Amino acid sequence: MSRLREMYEKEFAPRLAEQFQLKNPMQIPKIGKIVVNMGLGEAIQNVKILESAAAELTLVSGQKPVITKARRSIAAFKLRKGMPIGCMVTLRGDRMYEFFDKLVNVALPRVRDFRGISPKAFDGRGNYSLGVKEQIIFPEIDYDKIDKIKGMNITIVTTAPNDDQARSLLAMMGMPFKK
Repeated sequence: MSRLREMYEKEFAPRLAEQFQLKNPMQIPKIGKIVVNMGLGEAIQNVKILESAAAELTLVSGQKPVITKARRSIAAFKLRKGMPIGCMVTLRGDRMYEFFDKLVNVALPRVRDFRGISPKAFDGRGNYSLGVKEQIIFPEIDYDKIDKIKGMNITIVTTAPNDDQARSLLAMMGMPFKK
């Protein structure tokens, strides 16, 4: 069992139940899944970019990504339905907790001029989305071996019914929100 999951079960869950007066243990907010997505519009011209992005996403998440394809054709972008345009991975269980731990304690502090992340990026249903401009903030990626700086979107899906409960959960778990 990962360190963060153990801390959640022993410390954070009882504190959240007390803070929000939750009687049923199933009502206590927790992280359901983390989705990491790399959208690569340049993959239309160069398929090698997609292969390198998938390899980097595998290193970062510890799980093989799924190649995402275009849902419809857009003539202005020279995009046809079914063309590969990105990759994504959905993390659950121990891998999810390990990725979250690595993101909060290792990767985010390595961002240049980091002062915290916005506490306003919740969607109204307790899910948090965050954009990362460079994949090199993760320690697994060797700076010399990358061909291009690529960003990624990270969505943390919680079981919280509202943003306040989700914000409390993520703050307890160490998410560095701006004051």
